[in-house]
Amino acid sequence: MAENQLGGQQVLVLPEGAQRLLGRDAQVTNIRVGIAVANAVKTTLGPKGMDKMLVSDLGDIVITNDGATILDEMNVEHPVAKIMVDIAKTQDKEVGDGTTSVVIMAGELLKGAGDLLEQGIHPTTIIRGYKMAAQEAGEILEKSSQTVKIDDDKTLHKIAMVSLGSKNVGGEDTKSMIADLVIRAVKQVMDKDASGKIVIDHDFIKVEKKAGGSVNDTQFINGVLVDKEIAHSGMPKSAANAKIALLDVALEIEKTETDARIEITSPEQMQAFLQQEDRILKDMVEKIKKSGATVIVTQKGIDDMAQHYLAKNGIIAIRRVKKSDMEKLARATGAKIITSLDDLNTKDLGFAGLVEERKISGEQMVFVEKCRDPKSVTIFGRGGTQQVVDELDRSITDVIGAVSSAVETGRFVVGGGSIEIELSAGLKSYASNVGGREQLAIQKFADALEAIPKTLAESAGMDPIDTLVQLRSKHKTKEGASYGVDIIKNTVGDMNKQGVYEPMKVKLQAISSASEAAEIILRIDDMISSRGKRGGGGGMPGGMPGGEME
Repeated sequence: MAENQLGGQQVLVLPEGAQRLLGRDAQVTNIRVGIAVANAVKTTLGPKGMDKMLVSDLGDIVITNDGATILDEMNVEHPVAKIMVDIAKTQDKEVGDGTTSVVIMAGELLKGAGDLLEQGIHPTTIIRGYKMAAQEAGEILEKSSQTVKIDDDKTLHKIAMVSLGSKNVGGEDTKSMIADLVIRAVKQVMDKDASGKIVIDHDFIKVEKKAGGSVNDTQFINGVLVDKEIAHSGMPKSAANAKIALLDVALEIEKTETDARIEITSPEQMQAFLQQEDRILKDMVEKIKKSGATVIVTQKGIDDMAQHYLAKNGIIAIRRVKKSDMEKLARATGAKIITSLDDLNTKDLGFAGLVEERKISGEQMVFVEKCRDPKSVTIFGRGGTQQVVDELDRSITDVIGAVSSAVETGRFVVGGGSIEIELSAGLKSYASNVGGREQLAIQKFADALEAIPKTLAESAGMDPIDTLVQLRSKHKTKEGASYGVDIIKNTVGDMNKQGVYEPMKVKLQAISSASEAAEIILRIDDMISSRGKRGGGGGMPGGMPGGEME
């Protein structure tokens, strides 16, 4: 590709045929791709949002309305589409909810930027305006939020129910039951850092799932469910008031680190060798028995002979357990993970009121439950089909994120599109006080926020324009500040009275992520095919399969 001419001579920078998008073409294409990704998930927003069926090349089916899952499963190729997928993943990791909202907002911000570019506004001006708007929106959000305390189960339940509103996991009673389980789990695992701030590690709320039964069979386990069976048929199938040893050591004869050869020249030597192996394994079991352990869980293997001796001593053994499950067991039972049997003593053991193997849908699973004040718990999800339990798993994960966000910050806002209308009104007022062209970008930011109530209205079969007009009118008065889209009655209503609450942290993260993604995309004015990390010839990725380019 000829990049420039110097004294009539062409200067070649890129190879002939290299793909490149320059200036306005790059910006317009990127904006269109961003809008297409947003449109792909737009219809899933809200309690009356639709589901998407994603079918892989192998025929695997995923049915969901979870924004992050849809985007993660979609086969996107365009780099801008991947940026949009990344913001949904970030939203999911940070707060666990609001993944669809953040993508819709980012798409609307890009749409607004496209309009301003056509009017001759420079991308840098738009970016500066968007930064100002995001900061102002954060401040308005803080002022509009309300306080929630950790013991306010009623408000936390409402926050959980809003998160579950769009999920296809049963009726109101079922959702209410799931909300209560999640609140109980969050409260159980929460901790305080050095400054006294509440922190919740989602990793210590294990969500285990198994097809079979119904969603109503979902249960809370005050401990850890391990998807393994007891190692030996001769071992007890349950142990009450169990003393648990967690081992990161194999109960086997380990191979030498260097190559070694043992020469045996007679049957007696062979017998002596086997007896020595037997004694080593017996000694291992004796050390476990001496510690007082009635249950052992190890990350590694257990020799058949060691299993036999453990069974003879009435000790339950579970082997090849994942490291993540070992950490959860340590948090739940209070046991220490031991790397040498010589170090094992009574003080290192944990406690569980019951360790029991149960058959669930034809498979054996071990329940470690009734722990004393466990800092790791399990929610065991059930459902009629694999698709149902998969969606239940995603739903529970979202609710954990929503409740945790509310507990950690102690703040929530009124949902149903109400807070977005309030933010939009505040930003329009702010824009009129800002000099320069940045105010046009701030106004577009305000319009982008209105996409949330507009989409909620569309998914409920309401007229989106009429709904927006009514909401704007209501929000001009102090009494109407909490009015939003009433999905149930297909009208506008007071969301505060209906208890439609969402965590402030979810909204703040969505605004921040959507704004940053739009800013990154708007800064791009040149797309060049690169060599890639391995130094091979690269090509410009194509469009987004299945996405409508608008």
